[in-house]
Amino acid sequence: MIKIENTGVYGFKAAIRGMRNPMNSWHKSDSDWCEELEFCRVPIETCKEIGGYCIGNKDLKLMKNLVKAGSDHSKFMRMITVTCDITAPLYWWKEFDTYKVGTVRNSCSTMHKIAAKEFTLDDFSHEHLIDDKTAEVLGLEYLEFIIGGLNKHRNRYLQTKDKKQWWQMIQLLPSSYNQSSTVQLNYAVLRNMYHARKNHKLDEWHTFCRWVESLPYSEIITGGNENGED
Repeated sequence: MIKIENTGVYGFKAAIRGMRNPMNSWHKSDSDWCEELEFCRVPIETCKEIGGYCIGNKDLKLMKNLVKAGSDHSKFMRMITVTCDITAPLYWWKEFDTYKVGTVRNSCSTMHKIAAKEFTLDDFSHEHLIDDKTAEVLGLEYLEFIIGGLNKHRNRYLQTKDKKQWWQMIQLLPSSYNQSSTVQLNYAVLRNMYHARKNHKLDEWHTFCRWVESLPYSEIITGGNENGED
């Protein structure tokens, strides 16, 4: 399970200005702020998503050409910032944290807040656990047993403040536990993540990649519709 909310995209104007610095071609730029969104020359939702800023056809073509030329030429993508809130299981966060360059993550604290509320099934990603009563082994039943144990240790910890009970929760906590984080990324690191993870076996990465595809002008990330010229 993965949930991505509160997406914000910023920095297109500065990225385009910097993109044209090497060739002093600022006069060719055709991007601008939308004065009237309803009369915008590109899809209205795209303008709204990036603060009412329209990307012109010439600028978009140059973006695509620079992306095709490689990471040295597409540095402008590092200036397009994306922020969002992600809730996902710990096993997914371990893979997300592979990407240390160009990312910032502020997560809810398991160490400080693990006993803040009673554990419930919805605190864990469990959509693939076997719940067929005819099956010999029931994965969901095991998780429910662990949740019961976690809550017993939680209750004892709240009553006694014995750190030994806290350790039981920390070391018994399954990697399917869902953690929420606010993250900052950019279009360059999203391009790396998208192409590395789009065929991954985890469903969470497929959902993440579909979210990437929904971002404004995502073709410069995904590689879709890359034909263009300055």
